[in-house]
Amino acid sequence: MGKGQIKLSGKTAIVLGATGLTGGYLLQMLLKDERYIKIRLFSRSSIGFSHPKLEEHIVDLLTLEGHKADFLGDEVFCCIGTTKAKTPDTEMYKKIDFGIPVSAAKIGRENGIQTFLVISAMGANSKSGVSYNRIKGEMEEAVLKCGIHHTYILQPSLIGGKREEKRIGEWLAKQFMKVLNLVLVGPLEKYRSIEPEVIAGTMVWLANNNSGNDRIQSHEIEKIYRSHF
Repeated sequence: MGKGQIKLSGKTAIVLGATGLTGGYLLQMLLKDERYIKIRLFSRSSIGFSHPKLEEHIVDLLTLEGHKADFLGDEVFCCIGTTKAKTPDTEMYKKIDFGIPVSAAKIGRENGIQTFLVISAMGANSKSGVSYNRIKGEMEEAVLKCGIHHTYILQPSLIGGKREEKRIGEWLAKQFMKVLNLVLVGPLEKYRSIEPEVIAGTMVWLANNNSGNDRIQSHEIEKIYRSHF
């Protein structure tokens, strides 16, 4: 518990990225989950609806440190992420995909939060020659160094589902993966595309069950979801 934090009957979840695809599914699950009495959202825009459990903080996530006093809860769910197509500037890309999750983990640690969950990506590797994979890998290492007791890093493959913005390349890849999934079996199953609600559900399960894993690969995310939902 952080200094000045009052523990009520039930849990408080902090969510970053609730306006995104996976974050939206996660938010709906948390609102329906009776274990949670408050959901604190930190985002640059409103989700557009109200709920008795909801507490929205419309902030610049790149300056999250300035909102430490409000960053209080039991668990942090970080669903922040962008793409090269959406954020072509390399410096800004790293500020989002690396900077925001790491800032959230640091603040969470300072405020005594015990559980931190973040969506990374398959292939994340701090030594990779691919900038996307390298930044994700660097983010994972920095988050783990923050030392939050229960830290879970989810490494999904290509995420399915329909986004509001049109990404023709991503759409075509998803159609291809729907067919390819049928033959990706055994050791290759980790390369199957994965649905956003599966990731969201697994995040909620991990937050409430100490699995003992730091990094959870895509096929493991799928298995956890299928076993518990």
